[in-house]
Amino acid sequence: MNAVSALAISALPVILLGVFVLSVWKTARGLPTRRWKRPAWWVFPAVVLIGIGCVTWFVGALSGGLDVGEACAARGVPYDNEYRAEHWREPSRWFPLHNKCNAQHDLVPTFVNPTVVAVAVLLPCCVAGAVAASVLERNKRATPH
Repeated sequence: MNAVSALAISALPVILLGVFVLSVWKTARGLPTRRWKRPAWWVFPAVVLIGIGCVTWFVGALSGGLDVGEACAARGVPYDNEYRAEHWREPSRWFPLHNKCNAQHDLVPTFVNPTVVAVAVLLPCCVAGAVAASVLERNKRATPH
């Protein structure tokens, strides 16, 4: 790996965090000032939702760590080898996220799956908001004064 690649890889998280923080700020600032009437503003809440969705999904996907038995023991929950062998596909699914120690205890936090669903529902709403703002703006310009 050359120096430019290493620099680009090390700068990427900082750039992504900066874009996320800027989008949060632009979203919060645009609500009271009615910037949501402009189609381009809807990019900012979409970026915020994508950031929240990605972080939440990774929290759920990595919730068991590398050694699930150890993670279960750290939480004081018995690890059931038979249950894990019977449901071996469950931890590798993309959605819904589960990583169970046994039939009763899941290592994935309870907020993960509902948050991923909420993000999946709200992202198309951002697209609809942008389309509606675009149509309203076009109609406003087309109307003779």
